[in-house]
Amino acid sequence: MGSIELMSPGMLKKMRTACQLAADTLVMIGEHVKPGVTTEELNRIVHEYTIANNAIPSPLNYRGFPKSICTSINEVVCHGIPGPQVLKDGDIINVDITSYTPTRRGFHGDNSATFYVGTPSEEARNLVEITRRCLEIGIEQVRPNGRVGDIGAAIQEYAEAKGYSVVRDFVGHGIGRSFHMPPNVPHFGSRGTLARMRPGMVFTIEPMINIGDWRCEVQDDDWTVLTADRSLSAQFEHTVVVTREGCEVLTDRKGVLKNSEDVPWADLGPLSCRFAAEQRANQAS
Repeated sequence: MGSIELMSPGMLKKMRTACQLAADTLVMIGEHVKPGVTTEELNRIVHEYTIANNAIPSPLNYRGFPKSICTSINEVVCHGIPGPQVLKDGDIINVDITSYTPTRRGFHGDNSATFYVGTPSEEARNLVEITRRCLEIGIEQVRPNGRVGDIGAAIQEYAEAKGYSVVRDFVGHGIGRSFHMPPNVPHFGSRGTLARMRPGMVFTIEPMINIGDWRCEVQDDDWTVLTADRSLSAQFEHTVVVTREGCEVLTDRKGVLKNSEDVPWADLGPLSCRFAAEQRANQAS
């Protein structure tokens, strides 16, 4: 599998640039998630924004992936390919954005969120908000000398206690000068297992949570992943680095995710609640 890279301060400076662009892009695209919009249009907007910011969309042509973002709607777990599909009222959609800043020996920054299209069902709301919390719980486990297995164990314990299942076929991953690097970061498992976390380790945490069974099916395009029972699935993702004190979320956002964090029922954790509180205060004034 290869060794786990520990980033130097200089490397982390470049990594922060890539991650901040990915975070800014995710905030930007949230404004465009609405009924009647096609996933191809979302892809075009992100592609043009990324190029305008002197970066490259990491997914484009990665192992043959044909688009600049992943758009996963309803029962699509991950790796949905943008195209002519029109967003409908009541849909949920995960938009996965990774930006590559091609300075000398450039870096990738990766994040995603699930957005609401119009008015969701109570079933969809509950799933999305439980998934949002799963990411926060996973991040809370990141600390020096902890184990990568602690992250997945905490997520699995919470999700299953709420009656949901955790996808096992797709996991978080190391990231940096390559899009995918060691270590793998499962969102299920046992505490005290897998690699020991060290300051300078950078990886994604990206739980995929299903209403029904955790099993998945890859479609004939070799990318799109559906829940085997066609139940709803949701996902949230951040890129983090282990620090001497604990954890820094490299893709922490400077603004509110419209159509995800600005809804009144959003069950927000500490990373996003301060922005949502500011937005709601501004709306009330």
